[in-house]
Amino acid sequence: MSHSKDKVLKKISEINRKILLENESKDICSFYNIPVTKFFISKNLNESIKAAKKIGFPVVIKVLSPDIIHKSDIGGVILNINNVKELRKGYHQLIQNVKKNAPNANILGIIIEEQLSKGLEVIIGGIRDNQFGPTIMFGLGGIFTEVFKDVAFRVAPIKKSDAIEMINEIKGSMIIKGYRRGRKLDINSIIDILLKVSRMMIEIPYISQIDLNPIMLYEQGAVVADARIILNRGKK
Repeated sequence: MSHSKDKVLKKISEINRKILLENESKDICSFYNIPVTKFFISKNLNESIKAAKKIGFPVVIKVLSPDIIHKSDIGGVILNINNVKELRKGYHQLIQNVKKNAPNANILGIIIEEQLSKGLEVIIGGIRDNQFGPTIMFGLGGIFTEVFKDVAFRVAPIKKSDAIEMINEIKGSMIIKGYRRGRKLDINSIIDILLKVSRMMIEIPYISQIDLNPIMLYEQGAVVADARIILNRGKK
């Protein structure tokens, strides 16, 4: 049994919910050495300020609640906070938004995380399909996924050659490779994450769905900005 598998099974055994919180999902990604944003959980404004200073501005703040799945929809995410003054204002605005738009939500705290520099947004996912079993998905983020449905799938486990095929298969692959003298992005980082998500889906049967969206892809490296893992055990 791999070291990361041990850690994930222990973590999952402590959680009695189907939908993991963002910090829990990112912790599981970290066990598999998938790069995620630096973040802290704070309980109040003072803790938020301390966390932001540790991470370094600019930061993002997000509500942490098991009752809120789509944080952006209810004003539960504020981006591009550049200093303590903006953080104070943003913190109060965030709490106000959540109380107004999700009045019954149980707020466990606030996630303070680094604001990633702009990269190409890509998506990597995993789903435990009833027919095919664990299946891995790759696509470009934003309009490419929502409008063009430009995604590729493979049944896990996948090999490096499968991951390369997935990237080449989508129409947007030209953007990753530097279309019309654009910058060439780090394909190896995506291959690495695809293989790790495949391994996670194979090793951890309790995971029914993984959604790493978006992943910021750069000329060097890639970082998961948001992560969601859904289990096939535990309460709602």
